[in-house]
Amino acid sequence: MTVKITIDCMGGDHGPAVTVPAAVSFVRSHPDAQLLLVGIESAIRAQLKKCKATGETRLTVVPATEVVEMDDSVEVALRRKKDSSMRVALNLVKDGQAQTCISAGNTGALMAVSRYVLKTLPGIERPAIAFAMPSQKGFTTVLDLGANVDCEPQHLLQFAEMGHALVAAIGNKERPTIGLLNIGEEVIKGNDVIKRAGELLRASTLNFYGNVEGNDIYKGTTDVVVCDGFVGNVALKTSEGLAQMLTDMIREEFSRSLLTKLMALVALPVLKRFKRRVDPAQYNGAALLGLRGLVIKSHGSAQAYGFEWAIKRGYDAVKNGVLERLVRAMEENAAPVQQAALGASADTAGTVVPNQVDPAADPVAPGDNTVVARPLVQPGEPGPALSSKA
Repeated sequence: MTVKITIDCMGGDHGPAVTVPAAVSFVRSHPDAQLLLVGIESAIRAQLKKCKATGETRLTVVPATEVVEMDDSVEVALRRKKDSSMRVALNLVKDGQAQTCISAGNTGALMAVSRYVLKTLPGIERPAIAFAMPSQKGFTTVLDLGANVDCEPQHLLQFAEMGHALVAAIGNKERPTIGLLNIGEEVIKGNDVIKRAGELLRASTLNFYGNVEGNDIYKGTTDVVVCDGFVGNVALKTSEGLAQMLTDMIREEFSRSLLTKLMALVALPVLKRFKRRVDPAQYNGAALLGLRGLVIKSHGSAQAYGFEWAIKRGYDAVKNGVLERLVRAMEENAAPVQQAALGASADTAGTVVPNQVDPAADPVAPGDNTVVARPLVQPGEPGPALSSKA
C-alpha cells in the first residue's frame, strides 16, 4: 500500500530549509511513501535542488501562495489566508489525495484550520493533542497537551478513547492501559470533573487502570495518561525545562576542570546512550486526534532529523489504521457510557458523598474512610518505542 503524505513545507521556524531535506531523507528510506510538498514553489524547488532530489518521482510539489506565520492569529489563518500552505495541505487530506498531513506551523492555527477543513469524527466534540513522552518502560502517550483548556467529563472519556486507538495501533497493544491524571490515586481526590470522568471511564470498555499522578508518566505505570489541555501543557513544558536544566548541569559539571573533562571522555559512551534515550527529536510529532483525517504537529523549532520523525509518526499512523481503530473504539463505548451517564444522573439528587474535603489542603490520615482506586485490569507493559528508524 502506498502511503500518501502531505507536508506543510512553509510551517515552523525554519520552513523549507528543514521540511524539504527531511522529506527527501524520509522518502528515500521508505519506498512505499509518496510525499506532496505544499508551499511557495520556488522555495521548495530550491531546496530540492540542494538535496539533489529534483528528479525524485515520489516527491510532488503543490503550489500555495500564502504562509501562516508563527505569530498569526487564528482568525488570520482561518479567514484571510485561504491559500496558505497549511490549508492547501489539509484540503489534500480532505479530498482524499493524501492520508495524513504533517505541519510544524502555528499550533492554534493548525488546530482551528484542521477542525474547520476536516471536521470532527462522530462522537468526538473536541480534538486533542497526543504526545509520546519517554518513560522507564518505553513511552507514555499523554493527551490533551493544550488544545482544550477547560474540559467536561465526557471530553476526558473521548480523549481516553483516542489515546487507546493511537497506542493500540502504533504500539501494537490491543488493550493499552488508561490512567486519569489526578493529585492522588484515591477515588475521592480531585475536582468534580475528574471524579465524574473516572466514573465514565470505569463504565467504559476501555482498560482503565485508575487515577495516576504526575510521576507515573515517567514510571510508565500506564500506556496512556488523560488530562485536560491546561494540565497537560504545564506538565509538558515543565518536563522540557527539567530536561534542559539537567543537560546543562551535566555539561557544566564535566567542564569544571581538566580532571572532569578527562572523566567526561571516559563516560562519553554512556552519555551518548543516555542522550539517545531522551533525545526529544525522536519523540517529535504530536497527533491531532478526533478529526476525520490524520494530522501530525511537529515542534516549530525542530531540525530536519526531528521533522523526519514527525513524518514517520504520520506514516505509522496510516499503516496501522489509527483512524479506523478510533471509530471502532467510539462505537464500542457508546452504549455502556450512555448507561453510566443515565445512572449517574438518576443517583445525583440527594446523594451525600463522605469526606468531601480538599485533599490537597487537608490530607486524609491513615485509618480514615479513604477509598483507593483499584485497577479493573492489571496494567500491561507499555508499548515499545517505534521500531523502525527515521
